[in-house]
Amino acid sequence: MIGIPAFNEEANIGELIGKLKELSYEIIVCDDGSTDETYNISKDLGAMVVKHKKNLGYGAAIRSIFIKAKEMNCDILVTFDGDGQHNIKDIERVIEPITNNNSDLVIGSRFLDSSEREVPQYRKVGIKIITSLTNATMKEKLTDSQSGFRAYAKHVLNELNPSEEGMGISTEILIKASTKKFRISEVPIKILYEGNTSTHNPIRHGSSVIISTIKYTSIQRPLTFYGIPAVIFLIIGSTFSYFAVQYYVEIGRLNTNLTVVGASSFLIGIVLMMTAILLFSLVTVVKENKN
Repeated sequence: MIGIPAFNEEANIGELIGKLKELSYEIIVCDDGSTDETYNISKDLGAMVVKHKKNLGYGAAIRSIFIKAKEMNCDILVTFDGDGQHNIKDIERVIEPITNNNSDLVIGSRFLDSSEREVPQYRKVGIKIITSLTNATMKEKLTDSQSGFRAYAKHVLNELNPSEEGMGISTEILIKASTKKFRISEVPIKILYEGNTSTHNPIRHGSSVIISTIKYTSIQRPLTFYGIPAVIFLIIGSTFSYFAVQYYVEIGRLNTNLTVVGASSFLIGIVLMMTAILLFSLVTVVKENKN
């Protein structure tokens, strides 16, 4: 089953659905509040269409596609952009690791072969930065964490419940899938940027993903996220406090700067350490209750 998030894609959606129909794929289109003919074209061509009354964001569209795919008891869901950048011929390549039981979630990567040359430089830099941030929260090392061309096995759909409404959903899904120990892999895909323009604001996209990465890292790995900064602040606080005490012993009065820095750093370290311990305990209890 192919899931297509679409916002004002009347120029591309008809041709895309037609080609997918020729290959006998079932199609879900989430019309994310389009103001053009995206909904009518998709409906007339026989796609299952989920309609948002207003534009909610890419993440909300992917979430609606997940829900509809679950309702339809989908075995494998492939998410596929509606702007004409992805190659339909790559669908079988993305599905293959799941059908061979070698993977649970497959990402179509733009950076595994010569396709990397097709990616505009500004996008390449942004994607690589965001992918590096995502990799820091996972055991897998990916090359393209922001690719919208993905395949999900049935059990992944059933167990993942993404909540992000913006572009951060790509990172959210990967972090949650990694936490649940799903097998994540990548395959090379071809990408076409010529004549296609992204509707995603790159600054908003990057900000959304970074915020999502921070949020889910802090929840999934609180000891790492809060504990490491806590230790750093405690060391700084202890060091400056030592110098402040030494200054008092030698001079006979407090050094305001040393005292303030030492006390503030030590207090911040204590707060972060308590947060790490409390959040870790809470997350552990929640996980045990789920099991």
